[in-house]
Amino acid sequence: MSTPAHPTTPVARLTVLYDAECPLCVHLRHWLLRQRQLVPLDLVPAGSRRARDLFPGLDHAATLREITVVGDRGQVYTASAAWIVCLWALAEHRPRAHWLAAPVGQPLARAAVLAASKWREALKGSGGGDRDCSDGHCEVPGPPG
Repeated sequence: MSTPAHPTTPVARLTVLYDAECPLCVHLRHWLLRQRQLVPLDLVPAGSRRARDLFPGLDHAATLREITVVGDRGQVYTASAAWIVCLWALAEHRPRAHWLAAPVGQPLARAAVLAASKWREALKGSGGGDRDCSDGHCEVPGPPG
């Protein structure tokens, strides 16, 4: 699990890099956008031109393998820490984020991230998820339904 580069620096804005070709990731993107945010979330397709322009020093291949969240002061969160910080940014889910970050909740957070990762890998194995966003043309599907 990554830790922030500046743990005492407050976070005023977060950028969530998500896989625009993953149905689960796109669903969660839309869910995040519908929530009341205490900390604004910018959702950017991982590996896109915009992501590369915003974060030139980031390993963009890694951002396509797992969720990555970048704070406005350079904090980088990955894996379960990324999911927890997304929940922390939401008004109704901040208490849950604190619980998941505590020792009692960390196993559940890790298990949820592992399950999502396994699901994504299974989907890629069935022909979904083959794409290259390096040209900046990762299309974002519309909300479900």
